[in-house]
Amino acid sequence: MTILDLTTDVLVVGGGPAATWAALKAAEAGADVVLADKGYCGTSGATASGGTGVWYVPPVPEAREKAMASREALGGYLADRRWMGRVLDETYARMNELAEVAKYPFPVGPDGQQLRNGLQGPEYMRRMRIRVRRAGVRILDHSPVVELLTDGTGAVAGAAGYRRQADQRFQVRAGAVVLATGGCAFLSKALGCDVNTGDGALFAAEVGAELSGMEFSTAYGIAPEHTSVTKTAFYNYATFYRADGTVIEGASSQGGRSVIARTLLAEKVFCKLDKAGESDKAAMRLAQPNFFLTFDRLGIDPFTELFSVTLLAEGTVRGTGGIRITDDGCATTVPGLYAAGDAATRELICGGFTGGGSHNAAWAISSGTWAGHSAAGFARSVGAGRRRLIPAGGAGIRPAGSGTVATAEVIEVVRGEVLPYNKNYLRHGDTLTASLGVLNETWSSLREGLHGDGVDLVRARQAAAMVAHARWMYTSALARTETRGMAKRLDFPEVDPAQHHRITSGGLDQVWARPELLASAAVAS
Repeated sequence: MTILDLTTDVLVVGGGPAATWAALKAAEAGADVVLADKGYCGTSGATASGGTGVWYVPPVPEAREKAMASREALGGYLADRRWMGRVLDETYARMNELAEVAKYPFPVGPDGQQLRNGLQGPEYMRRMRIRVRRAGVRILDHSPVVELLTDGTGAVAGAAGYRRQADQRFQVRAGAVVLATGGCAFLSKALGCDVNTGDGALFAAEVGAELSGMEFSTAYGIAPEHTSVTKTAFYNYATFYRADGTVIEGASSQGGRSVIARTLLAEKVFCKLDKAGESDKAAMRLAQPNFFLTFDRLGIDPFTELFSVTLLAEGTVRGTGGIRITDDGCATTVPGLYAAGDAATRELICGGFTGGGSHNAAWAISSGTWAGHSAAGFARSVGAGRRRLIPAGGAGIRPAGSGTVATAEVIEVVRGEVLPYNKNYLRHGDTLTASLGVLNETWSSLREGLHGDGVDLVRARQAAAMVAHARWMYTSALARTETRGMAKRLDFPEVDPAQHHRITSGGLDQVWARPELLASAAVAS
């Protein structure tokens, strides 16, 4: 098999909002940039498949204060107001840039002013791809990265991967690498999330980077049964019912999703968006047209007719955990490596709770911008000299033993320990411990014998990444013996003021988790 060998200043891994902003801003800072996407940049990932709200708040002190205070309690007071302010400033500037430079067609309100607090994913990402290409970025579509490369000092110096359509291996020598690979949804079939298998976190851990907030990974989105669209905000207009038509008390999109989960363990749950007024209905169809496609095809009026629903795991896509950030430029604990978007922890602005869109979209824009600019600066400091490249990949690419482990079996095991509501969503220490034992055994097995070539190598690495992700999640969850943010424990249902800290984690063969004291917390709790 031939090898494509490229050299660049900055390599961006990913193809969603964070990746494209990182590539664009690195190029604007004067860097030569390569972007490698697992899919087709501009169409793959969660944002490209639907619409998203954006945390866009005008620089009015009262409005900014309200915006920052709105989710502090939900997040367990683990967010940092300085970071919130930075993201609000950056998002405001970049959304205005989308309007004025990229000419994004924002809708206009009754006062004639553009409404810049939301984006239609397909159009947004189409324009971002155009902007990236015009900036001179070389895009490698359908080119999943499978491992990072380091130099003799341990600094990240590039990455290697596989070009699906060309059946060709590739490697990119780079002065710096930005991981914008998304979170991990464990192949739950949530819309746009099958590319989100936690690859970036695995790559980062293999070179010694740390993670943070991995216990905040119990995100499940509501979707019509047998579909993939998890536009949970619309279910604020819903009433939830049993098959006999009786209302399920306490069930709701906000604050009552655990009731839905418990009910689903025993019976079907039905729903009707019967709290929406006529003006709401029109606004909903305009904001999220893809939400209604399934209903229109099935001939169901979701506002007047019952339909069955399920919960789809969204892990660290809507959860807040990810690669730990160490400075304002989104550097990690490893020189030359930066993280952005869902691949990076969002605790800095969300604490232990987030949802779809809004803060997530703002974080992708802001962290991508900062990571790209900072990576360009680091690449300049390294210089253009060729460094000796050392491959960093382990599990799934360089097995430690001689056995053979099937990728499909590994995926089946990890999904069996993470997707069920009674294991990951309704967490209890005994269940977490049992699941972690299974996952640890699976890791030991795959570390010995999981491997593949070409497309099979990509799948093997995805399987290894999901198992690693789940182990960090459950190890961190066991370390937090309280309920805070979305990290709820049935055996520890109250907030413990003594645990007002973030939890960092890492390791592969031996996973660890430990508290990180907060230098500046919003409010002590």
